[in-house]
Amino acid sequence: MNTDATLWMSMPVATVLIDKDDKISDINPAAEGFFNSSAKALMGTPIWDKLAVDAPIEQALSRARTNMSPLFVNDIDVGTGDRAPLQCTLQIAPLAGFAGTMILMISPRELAGRLSQSEGVKSAAKSAIGMAEMLAHEIKNPLAGITGAAQLLSMNLPSEDLELTDLIVEESRRIVKLLDQVEQFGNLRAPDLGSVNLHDVLDRARRSTLLGVGARMTILENYDPSLPHAHVDKDQLLQVILNLLKNASEAAPDAGGTIKLRTFFEHSYSLRRSGGDSRALPLQIEVIDDGPGLPPELAENVFDPFVSGRENGTGLGLALVSKIIADHGGWVAVDSTPGRTVFRLSLPMATETPSQNKDTA
Repeated sequence: MNTDATLWMSMPVATVLIDKDDKISDINPAAEGFFNSSAKALMGTPIWDKLAVDAPIEQALSRARTNMSPLFVNDIDVGTGDRAPLQCTLQIAPLAGFAGTMILMISPRELAGRLSQSEGVKSAAKSAIGMAEMLAHEIKNPLAGITGAAQLLSMNLPSEDLELTDLIVEESRRIVKLLDQVEQFGNLRAPDLGSVNLHDVLDRARRSTLLGVGARMTILENYDPSLPHAHVDKDQLLQVILNLLKNASEAAPDAGGTIKLRTFFEHSYSLRRSGGDSRALPLQIEVIDDGPGLPPELAENVFDPFVSGRENGTGLGLALVSKIIADHGGWVAVDSTPGRTVFRLSLPMATETPSQNKDTA
């Protein structure tokens, strides 16, 4: 066994060899996942054409090479040009025995390091559950009576007065719809986890959206065909994608816009729980739109219940997305600027495909 080759292939963080001309001379499999590109395509290309770092890192690399000393940079935004930057730790050091060659290790900060999202969402969910129970029993039944009474009144009113009863019926139905969403958010049913092809779910959500709220939108696909199956609840994940597509469609101008659905495999993603254990979340789904972006004052709290940037918005769609993904042990994040908003889902991988389950049954 070639120990050096085995170690190189097994390293869990993205690692790149940079030659004396700052070109990529080799990358490991984790780096292929980080760049979303193969070693063959990347080797020989200038590293700074493929890596965007929010710091004067080129000069630091030059000094480290000249001084033959290591360099550590913590909590820095690192991107690859085709996705939102990730906060990472960079480690750069000279490679012994290879003059001028430097080794670069890119370690995205573990997702739970930013926020214990699942715990925060569960706390918010408890409050919403109590609200759901109260609203469902105390408001929905009287609203049905109000709607029925307004419809009966409209049968004996002159046409010029029908606008008032129509308004009562319309607003009553809108409130019932809001209550239905609150009840849905308070649903405590555990996910029915199984091995799911993410692209089947995305295709179903895309077709449904184009037939409904996203009829004026263009939805593009950029899928990794080799993506493994995910360990998720198929129906709940479909609901998540539909909510994100609906959100993007409603944010678009009247003329429509473009939404891109993207999937890829990210070796280095993991979620550290409060107990200290860690879970890999290598399967990535991105919903990218070219709309106006999130209002800056809402960006930090966009996943909280009843936070909405739209007039008459309920503020429950993204809260439900966050709750479902947290129940799956996954992660959801957003990066938004005018003209480009990216919602990213990070999900666990299934250990078996449906066919494997059938064979072992």
